[in-house]
Amino acid sequence: MVLDGVVPDTPLAAVLVIVVATGFIWVGSGWLESSAERLSAYYGLPAVVQGSVVVAVGSSFPELASVVFTALAGTFNMGVGAIVGSAIFNILVIPALSGMATDGELETNRTLVYKEAQFYMIAVSAVVVTFSLAVIYLPVPDGPALRGELTRPLALLPLGLYGLYLFIQWQDVADHVAEVDDGVAVGREWGKLAASLVVILLAVEQLVGGVEVLNAAFGIPEFLAGVTIIAAATSLPDTLVSVRSAQANKGVTSLGNVLGSNTFDLLVAIPVGVLIVGSVPIDFAVAVPMLGVLTFATVLLFAFLRTDLSITTLEAYTLLFAYLVFVAWVVAETVGVTNVIRGA
Repeated sequence: MVLDGVVPDTPLAAVLVIVVATGFIWVGSGWLESSAERLSAYYGLPAVVQGSVVVAVGSSFPELASVVFTALAGTFNMGVGAIVGSAIFNILVIPALSGMATDGELETNRTLVYKEAQFYMIAVSAVVVTFSLAVIYLPVPDGPALRGELTRPLALLPLGLYGLYLFIQWQDVADHVAEVDDGVAVGREWGKLAASLVVILLAVEQLVGGVEVLNAAFGIPEFLAGVTIIAAATSLPDTLVSVRSAQANKGVTSLGNVLGSNTFDLLVAIPVGVLIVGSVPIDFAVAVPMLGVLTFATVLLFAFLRTDLSITTLEAYTLLFAYLVFVAWVVAETVGVTNVIRGA
């Protein structure tokens, strides 16, 4: 139900709500970007930490909200689909658009490649292991063979890994010496940051409601709806932040936001949804093929980043083409042309 029943639950109304909600997410992300940048300058954070923690966590708020709302609505597969789909979008589309937005190549550095990118690969593996443990030790009674219960104790595993990630970032901040901008109105910027999160939260709630109406009308599988519609809409803040950073020749911040956002989504957003509702079923047959695509996309981006520590225009177009192939495959799965995702 969208707008608490004020708008009729029709496909046309749902599409309008999705478009308007996406616009509000875009506006909220603009507020979030500017306030996060000023606060990072005030506290003297290094560029890689600014991108991978401060901006990444803030711009990941739509994904976190989508998981919470779908978990409460009993459609957790849609939330997981939104996280995985958003991660694929972030890894392929955002670096591609950022590379196209720069004059020349999108520059990076060894810290980003050898710390952020490799830790993100560990995050992907941790999610696969957590889902596997749910299927092996907590199978759903009388359910499909590859469906398990994701419980609160299991959700603590990826959360603990994110704690290690924050500890590593804290060590980098402790060793970093930077100029501090004392001219920032700290109270106002924190207020602006909070307001942006509220706007994004309300917009995502309506976005999820609109997608649920489309699911009921057209029979779109929950996971695939999350992978495509919700994932693209909730990735808008990350896209805006990274592209603007790239245009300002801040390649490290731009790519750090992508990797940090995905790390937060996988290790925090999914477990938070589980902690809220207690336990949720996870369909391994649906999740693993998508996580396989995410792994391939991550390896592709890592290879490009490692080559001369930059992303060229050709590599940017290659990433974008890979995402278009992924979308075509998802559409083929939805209409029944292919049947790789057995649980969908």
